[in-house]
Amino acid sequence: MPNQAPQAKQVLIAALLVLLGGVVGYKLRGNENIPILTPLLSKARVVKVENTQQPEEYKNVDFGQFWDVWKILEQTYLEPEKVQPNEMVNGAIQGMTASLGDPYTVFLPPEEQKRSEEDLSGAFYGVGIQLGYIDNILAVETPLKGSPAEQAGIKAKDLIIHVKDSKIDTDTTGWSLSEAVDKIRGERGSKVTLTLIRRDDKPDPFEVTLVRDEIIVPSAELSYVDLSNGQKAAVITLSRFGERTAAELNTAIESIRQQSPKVAGIILDMRNNPGGFLDGAVDVGSEFIRDGVIVTQQGRSSGRDYIAKGNARLAEYPVEVVVNGGSASAAEIVAGALRDRRGAKLIGEKTFGKGTVQDALRLPNGAGLHVTIAKWILPKGDWIQTTGIPVDVEVKDDPNTPADEVLLKAQEELLK
Repeated sequence: MPNQAPQAKQVLIAALLVLLGGVVGYKLRGNENIPILTPLLSKARVVKVENTQQPEEYKNVDFGQFWDVWKILEQTYLEPEKVQPNEMVNGAIQGMTASLGDPYTVFLPPEEQKRSEEDLSGAFYGVGIQLGYIDNILAVETPLKGSPAEQAGIKAKDLIIHVKDSKIDTDTTGWSLSEAVDKIRGERGSKVTLTLIRRDDKPDPFEVTLVRDEIIVPSAELSYVDLSNGQKAAVITLSRFGERTAAELNTAIESIRQQSPKVAGIILDMRNNPGGFLDGAVDVGSEFIRDGVIVTQQGRSSGRDYIAKGNARLAEYPVEVVVNGGSASAAEIVAGALRDRRGAKLIGEKTFGKGTVQDALRLPNGAGLHVTIAKWILPKGDWIQTTGIPVDVEVKDDPNTPADEVLLKAQEELLK
């Protein structure tokens, strides 16, 4: 058995790799709200492999066919330059994890592992654009505040038709969001030139050259909205459960408590939140719930109750929770716990449905392995894998109106 050297153990719980990447960041919307992979993980542990020989218990497994195929490819494949040993090994390991039929048990080559860790840290080197599509063309959803993109005058709905830097010079036709993230982000201080079209007032293509810089993407943001009774609702928007979430949420809570007499209640907005660290979900739940179980983890041979930590600084406030089909994993834990333990209404659309926990292992060469080790159960006994959590009040946002219909409904429900 390999010896394991634990490093910063946590559990990660996410369903979608929200590549806020570099930040060319993006969020998934509409039909793209399909969680791909930010597992509910135990935060990356380094694994030291002492013995790489074939284990005794697998002596009867024939690896000869593997090497037969390897040799045939090496000796006969039409384009020998594409026969790259490291990539072939990575592909073989990815096939091993894929054989389990579990989309959350995955092998991540070094570059993908690095990106996964960056996504949860909330800090990247890039230009600060949140990406999406308009009419199947790569587009700016929004430039992030204070980013190189915002400072250069890039606007929401600008179309990105070409990207050029020291490594690439190509149009964006057919790019996936992950490809766009990879190609637009880069090293701090390096330059990238985007060719844009602004349909409203600049129909002709124009170029903007940006210098990549560190981008901090907040995971917890606070705003206030006026209610019809003259008070305010504090709106906490959680975009993920990452490394900075606790500190950012603490700042938000202090602001709410200072405004306390004017605050009628809290709207917790977790739409399109793919999850993150399990410990982060427990921490957030503990701010709303005074005691008792927040979530139960059931593993291969044992289980564990995660108990509220007693902070409960927001327990005195009424709370409504806003979710949709992009709310997954850790976000579902918090939503379900607030429903079961606080009687909070869930408003919006049914959640994604990811009810498993992954252990995150960092391998010696920088690669990563995420392994499903448990399922998690809500306080009232629900396991929501694939089914999601139904909402109490179903509301869909209308993209053709400037209003946020879901948030407006949450404000209305808060006053009932």
